[in-house]
Amino acid sequence: MIRVKNLYLRYTREFYALYNINMEIEDGESVAFVGEDESGKTSLLRIFAKLEKLTKGEVYIKDTPLEKLNYKEDIKAGYVPAKPVFFEKKSVYENFKYILKIWGYSDNEIESKINNAIIEYSLEKIKDTKIKDLTLDEQYILSLIRLTFRDLDLLMVDNIFDQMNEATFEVATNLIKTLQKKKTTLILATTKEAIANIFCKRKIYFKDGSIVDKL
Repeated sequence: MIRVKNLYLRYTREFYALYNINMEIEDGESVAFVGEDESGKTSLLRIFAKLEKLTKGEVYIKDTPLEKLNYKEDIKAGYVPAKPVFFEKKSVYENFKYILKIWGYSDNEIESKINNAIIEYSLEKIKDTKIKDLTLDEQYILSLIRLTFRDLDLLMVDNIFDQMNEATFEVATNLIKTLQKKKTTLILATTKEAIANIFCKRKIYFKDGSIVDKL
């Protein structure tokens, strides 16, 4: 599924955010990147999501070089960043409709999927609320709900758990496990090993931009 060879990410001449990263992640595997803030795990996720360009090295996803990969056509991927991404001045409903149009669904399919989500996840009270008026926890849950609209080959979840209250954490946990279909590869970044243990069978430890055996 994912192969990384001798990957480096340098922000300045002196500072490497990632240094000589090598790894393989199999199809359907659940892997946690574990490390403190600024250890490099988010930077690597952003490279996988094509939001950051590596300085040197190679990344292959489904045997395709990352720079040639088209996430719209070649693979279905979902990324939940630590800071949720929405049109903040648009409603929940409008945000859902926009992404479904981008993914190529018909108007009837869009209406059906959104209405089903509103019922299943009890969104009736907030469906017309602007994103900017929602809490961060609510935005995290909506980010995950948005990904349930299609089956994913690859699910990437950044460090979204540190500030969550207990009720939101339970909902987020159930949503991530729902998104983990049989063949979905999960990569989850977290500062806490206990959270990694909930979702993932394998852990990769990061420290100062490098992979280490333990923290």
